[in-house]
Amino acid sequence: MLTFVLFDIDGTLVSVDGAGGRSLNRAMQELLGVTDGFREIDFAGKTDLQIIREGLGTLGLADRDDLLHPLLDRYLVHLRTEVSTGRGHVKNGVRELLPALQDLEGIYLGLLTGNAETGARLKLKPFGLNQYFRVGAFGSDSEDRNVLLPIAVQRLQESESISVSHDRCVVVGDTPKDVECAHVHGASSIAVATGTYPLKELEKTDAELAVADLSDTETIVDWIRRK
Repeated sequence: MLTFVLFDIDGTLVSVDGAGGRSLNRAMQELLGVTDGFREIDFAGKTDLQIIREGLGTLGLADRDDLLHPLLDRYLVHLRTEVSTGRGHVKNGVRELLPALQDLEGIYLGLLTGNAETGARLKLKPFGLNQYFRVGAFGSDSEDRNVLLPIAVQRLQESESISVSHDRCVVVGDTPKDVECAHVHGASSIAVATGTYPLKELEKTDAELAVADLSDTETIVDWIRRK
């Protein structure tokens, strides 16, 4: 049986030490003259476009679709500079888990992230993690995270000629929104408490597996193989 394992990025695979927030604030300052415009916005589990719309909403501009992509474009320019500083780190267990999964027959890896695709690749590049993820679905594909899983499945089919049903997908993420975006399509989820949500809170979700981090490679790999 084929299994498609889809990873979130921020808080799950890596931390980029606030580079996203700083880049968004610089973009808003540049285009709208607003300082620290995203200070009231919780980023966890949201898509880039959703975060930008919420930031605009604090200014009474939530319906200004014409500002979404200009802000996203400037954000990505600043993000490239921010991640080049070398700050941030890979989350515990990631460097062991990814190659272990990649080496298993019938297991395919992908991304399911709220980051725009360019931003996702920028965040993974300093840590050498892009090599594990040929395909994925991104926040640039939709403002709504809950529609991303079928997009990732379609891309796996188009790029690798591999068909997998939604119930053979596993979403690995650090927020309840990651759990939700899996379950709306009948997929399974692994919730990992390496982001802003503690393990006790993630255990209250419907995640099929909740772990403190990804360091127990053998247990996680065995769980995925039994899917």
